[in-house]
Amino acid sequence: MCLNTGYPCNCLTTGNPCEPCRMTAKDRETEEDHLSNNINSTGQVGATQSEPNLTLASSAVVRERGRSWGGLLSGIISLNILILGCALVSASAFNNSIIGSAELQIFLIILILLTTIWMLYYAIYMSVKDQAVTYKDGHAGPIWLRGGLVLFGLLSLIMDIFKIASYVGYLHCDSAVKVAFPVIQAVFILVQTYFLWIHAKDCAQLQRNITRCGLMLTLGTNLVIWMTLVTEESLHQTTIPEYPNKTKIYGRAAFNLRASYGDDKCKCSHSSCSMFKDAYYYLYPFNIEYSLFASAMAYVMWKNVGRKADEHHHHSVKFRVKDVFLGPIAGILLVIAGLATFIVYEVEVLKDDDDDDRLDRALMMHFVMNVVIVTLMSVSTMVGCVIHRLDQREYVSEKNPTRNLDVGLLIGASMGQFIISYFSIVATAAAGGKGYLNGLNLAWGVLTVIQLGLQNFFIIEGLHREPFHEEHPITVFTNPYVLEASRELSSLEGSDMDTKPSPVLTTHTLSHRPKLTWKRRVLKEVCAFLLLANIILWIMPAFGARPQFDHDVEIKFYKFSVWAAVVNIGLPFGIFYRMHSVASLFEVFVTS
Repeated sequence: MCLNTGYPCNCLTTGNPCEPCRMTAKDRETEEDHLSNNINSTGQVGATQSEPNLTLASSAVVRERGRSWGGLLSGIISLNILILGCALVSASAFNNSIIGSAELQIFLIILILLTTIWMLYYAIYMSVKDQAVTYKDGHAGPIWLRGGLVLFGLLSLIMDIFKIASYVGYLHCDSAVKVAFPVIQAVFILVQTYFLWIHAKDCAQLQRNITRCGLMLTLGTNLVIWMTLVTEESLHQTTIPEYPNKTKIYGRAAFNLRASYGDDKCKCSHSSCSMFKDAYYYLYPFNIEYSLFASAMAYVMWKNVGRKADEHHHHSVKFRVKDVFLGPIAGILLVIAGLATFIVYEVEVLKDDDDDDRLDRALMMHFVMNVVIVTLMSVSTMVGCVIHRLDQREYVSEKNPTRNLDVGLLIGASMGQFIISYFSIVATAAAGGKGYLNGLNLAWGVLTVIQLGLQNFFIIEGLHREPFHEEHPITVFTNPYVLEASRELSSLEGSDMDTKPSPVLTTHTLSHRPKLTWKRRVLKEVCAFLLLANIILWIMPAFGARPQFDHDVEIKFYKFSVWAAVVNIGLPFGIFYRMHSVASLFEVFVTS
């Protein structure tokens, strides 16, 4: 043992270490072994923890690849259906074509049957399979959208019934396919309406690729039906003039002579054919809107496949009619005035005589009414845009496929009306704008362009703002001891305090709802007025108003074939724009 600890120990050099040196070396080895074990254990834990991360990353990559593959395949299916349907619809539009309406309806029957089978399979599978739909999109399929789908579906069913009753009279001389098609379409409308009402909010998590393909099949089928209806409607409304100097087109009279079935040699076997033809002709717009509503809802479901959305992650808003007064009253008056002038215009235009002065007066009345409507809409929309700029509400930051689709459809559909307005402005300005009809037509085109731009801005701003938050009921807690103390001061001395019941803490809830701020009220008034104004602007072209053909400036400038193509392509989008604006304005009204 080393006794002199003040000096360095030389025992290790002699090969005979002393006890303190042996203990020091042993402690050093123990510490090194401990550090080595800690390093090894840390590495093992890190390796063990990294394995789940790698597994999760790999599963996420596989899931993303599956999503891309399913989306690509479903998109290809829908694109092929649309292109083939467009080709068949275009081929059947010509009277001398080998492909007629019967062949087109066979193609539609195949699509409808496949779509109906898939929707039934989806509904049954989701009802029997546990955890098939664990997430729902609270923004998708709002009640007013599904309610509009049911309303248009019901009117479409009535149209199919009228078609069946009319087509039966031609079975002896025409194809039976034209009777089978409305029957199958009626079943399809029933199944699809139920399917979209129940499953519009689904974020499917099982069989994602099959679900994506089925939804794109549904989307393609509805769009092909929409193209067919729009083409038939356009052919009914536009007939090439038989004489070079005849530019006034009487679409409804031509429709009554040439329907989408039979010909002049095929006569109806019962006397009610003309009545049913006139009846279901007026129901065409509702069937067109039904197909577009179903297409939009199917697209939102397709976007939500595999998405993990919170069903309750949205603000609860209520619809109260009593919050507004001036906007609905002005809108209702505008709708009544528009309906009155539209009916008079249609009656005057459809008369058989060739009184040009009478037709010019009817056109002037129709132009004046439309100029007044779009002027009032432009002014009210400017007021709403100013209120939006003064508004302090935050912009919505969460991902919402429904809102993105609404904005895309709003801008895309407005292009149809923009095209017609600009073509009309160029033709009228090139003609010099002489005469009161040309002046009114030019003013209508310019004001329509302004109104469309302002309304698009107003609606998009409203859709991207957070809803106003309702103030919660105020709960007041009453301290009974303070009340007892005040009562004791006025009570007689010597009263027994022990005989009094002990005070109980009470609460009072004030269910008072605060009044609307002036900005909220103005926004609601503007939305209500614009909603009703868009309804009358939808009614007039949807039910047959065609001043584009009754006023011959554009026909002379562009020639009939070019102008008819512009109107028949742009007007269906313009009609859909008005109905889509109604739905979007209703949502802005509710969230304001």
